[in-house]
Amino acid sequence: MAPSLTTRARAKVNLDLRVLGRRADGYHELESLVAFAGIGDTLTLEPAAPVALSISGPSAAGLETDDGNLVLRAARALEKACPGLRLGRFHLVKRLPVAAGIGGGSADAAAALRLLARLNGIALGDPVLLGVAAQVGADVPVCLDSRARLMAGIGERLGPTLRLPPLFAVLVNPGVAVETVAVFRALGLTPGQKLAESRGEGEHGLARTEDFLPRLIRSGNDLAAPARRVAVEIDEVMERLAALPGCRLARMSGSGATCFALFDDRAASAEAAKTLARARPGWWVKPTLLG
Repeated sequence: MAPSLTTRARAKVNLDLRVLGRRADGYHELESLVAFAGIGDTLTLEPAAPVALSISGPSAAGLETDDGNLVLRAARALEKACPGLRLGRFHLVKRLPVAAGIGGGSADAAAALRLLARLNGIALGDPVLLGVAAQVGADVPVCLDSRARLMAGIGERLGPTLRLPPLFAVLVNPGVAVETVAVFRALGLTPGQKLAESRGEGEHGLARTEDFLPRLIRSGNDLAAPARRVAVEIDEVMERLAALPGCRLARMSGSGATCFALFDDRAASAEAAKTLARARPGWWVKPTLLG
């Protein structure tokens, strides 16, 4: 029997996010600098077993284990694209909060594709694999290799990988699920409406230099305002993060409700996480390194 395969599904953090407009087909055009955290879910594949999914972990409650789950949807989509694909049984340890703006489900789907690619000798850059990833979900392509880069369009256009400076962060979620569709509805763009021009990959071309953080601070997240109308709890999260000693930047990730704060070093982020966890013990609070 082939040994089981395991991979991490790392949390995706939108360091910034611009909404360029809404296409005639209803999809929103975005541009975002994405990094990945050192924390996430864990996915295991047992080859040759009947295709199935089981879930455990602190965020497992209420999650589907049938074909509606993105893990199995990704596996079935790749099987359809690659007849004869070797499959197996998946087990997901779910640690990331659900509907949280950090790509948990997309990271899980990408993890499933990575494991199946490893099992079947498919390169991560294979066009078929990338096509399936885009078919499964907008954030799945960038989660495939989980490395910092600029993503654009509806997630299908990826810039080159970036070497970011160390970003010591605290991720916080107040325990409120925020559906992306509700945030875009609150944004209120009509089909065909345009807001901004693409800044291009050169906007973050100084990611290797010391002025990266000042440049990042000058950016923002265009979904923050509508998300705060959908989930007012985000206001308190942002206020508390900004007030933590040593906080250099506090911002919401994706469509929320997870927010992050950046600090100068690991000790400062760890102490900030302890302080916030004591003040709000019901919140999901995690210090981590983004990269």
